[in-house]
Amino acid sequence: MKIFKILLTILVFNSSFLIAQDLKPEYQKFISKFILEVKNGDKESIAKRIKFPFKRDYPIPSVKDKADFVKKYNQIFDKVLIEKITKSDPAKDWSEVGWRGIMLNRGDLWIDTDGRIISINHQSEEELKLKNSLIAKQKKSVNSLLSNFKEPVAILETSKFRIRIDDLGNENYRYASWSIKQEMTETPDLVIEKGVFVPDGTGGNHYFDFKKGNFKYRCYFIVLGQKDSPPAILTVYQSGKEILSQDANIVSR
Repeated sequence: MKIFKILLTILVFNSSFLIAQDLKPEYQKFISKFILEVKNGDKESIAKRIKFPFKRDYPIPSVKDKADFVKKYNQIFDKVLIEKITKSDPAKDWSEVGWRGIMLNRGDLWIDTDGRIISINHQSEEELKLKNSLIAKQKKSVNSLLSNFKEPVAILETSKFRIRIDDLGNENYRYASWSIKQEMTETPDLVIEKGVFVPDGTGGNHYFDFKKGNFKYRCYFIVLGQKDSPPAILTVYQSGKEILSQDANIVSR
């Protein structure tokens, strides 16, 4: 399971424990306008609702800007999603879920209270084909020892290390690391399997723990943090004591 999918799972899962409130009239107004924009295929107006870069299901690259969105519009807004939106009733099919925003149905699409699209949880057939082709490409671009993954989760880069996290299936996550100067085609310096995924709170923050002997490697992903928070943090513990902590960037490859 990839980061993007994990975050969507957390968001939808947590919403099931909250009371979904009926939309206020002012929210129904801009939802109705958004439905009309989709019905008319007004890509430019829809693009203005999106904060870029707009994440897609990894390893599909994020949508960079308005021009990129317009180009990929039909790939994201396929007939199935368009029908869900255009046939929806703002008063019945859209609901406010606390600070998380406004969701369509059970989370097919999320919009904040300013009318900005937060996430689209629907994946078209075209995106699915693209994702599968990118996964196949990644399997050819890593060391052969690591090509047996089911789906990639993330690639992190700190000042010293390049880290790859993969889903091997059945909730078994693998950690592989290299020196930042090495390529992933080279033999990794460290490989740990049987890692675990741990959600942290309701804002989407989460981490993966990997244990080897008396060492624990934690990759923490910050979705909801301070303005200057890094995208991720690598922390290494020995016998429960922190011995290393480095900020990490999330790399798309």
